[in-house]
Amino acid sequence: MYNESMFKRRFLMSRRLFLRIMESVQQHDNYFVQKVNALGRPRLYPYQKITAAIRIIAYGMASDSMDEYIKIGESDAIESLKRFSWAMVEVFGDRYLRSPNDEDIERILLIGKQRGFQGMLGSLDCMYWKWKNCPTGWAGQYAGHSGKPTIISEAVADYEL
Repeated sequence: MYNESMFKRRFLMSRRLFLRIMESVQQHDNYFVQKVNALGRPRLYPYQKITAAIRIIAYGMASDSMDEYIKIGESDAIESLKRFSWAMVEVFGDRYLRSPNDEDIERILLIGKQRGFQGMLGSLDCMYWKWKNCPTGWAGQYAGHSGKPTIISEAVADYEL
């Protein structure tokens, strides 16, 4: 398997967090527990199903591209994504997928004040930059509202709870 720094680079989360998510999802939905087929051979591993779902969500990857990277078919990747999404909402929704309460807001504002951003809960700013040296083959893909290739720079100011 990967060492911790390689794992963080590849999955953009710690191995401990990934395993916590996997265990919680497995306990919630039996689909993510490894089973054997009629011949007694193991079916897809939970790692494959959860990695496919996370990569589709995080990187916007196509479900049919999972076959090359994770060795999981398109229909299994789609089913994993659906079940993973529902499991995440049902397992973690009450704690992490909710609007902040008064206590959360107070804590966020205090952290912001200590860091010099008094009164700010979160901020998102976008800036369009003209891409002068855009490769010709990519020009149409990056053409903005002006018809010229542009890159969008996003700056997010928020705090971890």
